[in-house]
Amino acid sequence: MDNSGDETQGKNDNTKDNGNDKQKDYEQENYVPIQEYTGEGFTLRDANPKTGEIAEENREEVVTAVEGFFKNQYKTEVDVHNIVSAVDGVSVFVESVGEPHFYSFAIVPIDIKNEEVKTDQVWSQEGQVESALRGSLYVMAFEEEFANLDDYLEEIEEKYPIVGERIEMVENTQGGGYENRYYFVTSGFSSLYEKYLKNPDITKGELRSYLDGEDPSYSEINGISIRFYMEEPNIEPDAEVYEEIYAGIERIKGIPGGRYTVILNDNYIDRRHAIGEKGNTIDKTSPDRIMKD
Repeated sequence: MDNSGDETQGKNDNTKDNGNDKQKDYEQENYVPIQEYTGEGFTLRDANPKTGEIAEENREEVVTAVEGFFKNQYKTEVDVHNIVSAVDGVSVFVESVGEPHFYSFAIVPIDIKNEEVKTDQVWSQEGQVESALRGSLYVMAFEEEFANLDDYLEEIEEKYPIVGERIEMVENTQGGGYENRYYFVTSGFSSLYEKYLKNPDITKGELRSYLDGEDPSYSEINGISIRFYMEEPNIEPDAEVYEEIYAGIERIKGIPGGRYTVILNDNYIDRRHAIGEKGNTIDKTSPDRIMKD
């Protein structure tokens, strides 16, 4: 009698069980409540811990080099929040001083063999800082509308058993542009970046006048991604609460134009990768986002 099918099934079941066990072990070790997460334990994939050690030994050098890089390349003063090991260097997470306000990062190469920090070779990923600036300039131009959005999301947080992220987590792990406890912003206005470089002292009124003159379709060009977490641990994301948030964004007037994403996670975030999205995350805005003109 041929039992090869049974043997194959047994091996598949064992592999599946081992995979589930590994996932559970990983979650127990690395998933933490969002209220507690400040970015501690955050790592980049394939990072070499030695680069971080060398950078910390030369921290003042690294900070000075990165601050100079943003000042020279992007006409922007920044504060350094976090230095994270990478493959052959470190990623340095920064926050702009004043406005336009954004979070970003730069990479400082490190010669591990000679334990040398290459401060004259600081660089950023193509388009990353430019994108961060565009989003933050859009927020500047529509200050009142974004204030309305902030007020609405604060009310939502008070009304329902949900919370946003800690600002320390944003400072230490996020480098995508304008971001606060509730959302981050992206903008497709490429010309905003050029206008800022030509005139770093450009005012909010000048930015608004320029954008209004362009007569753009805000819902197609800009993205606003809202993220909430359940307040209590060991509770699935609440579909009814999600529907209330979703309907509220659809209904509310006086908030910025853009393509809105609304995400509701459970209470936990992966501390190693600063990711809250999981298999149980609710997001009916993917791929059809809420469009606000």
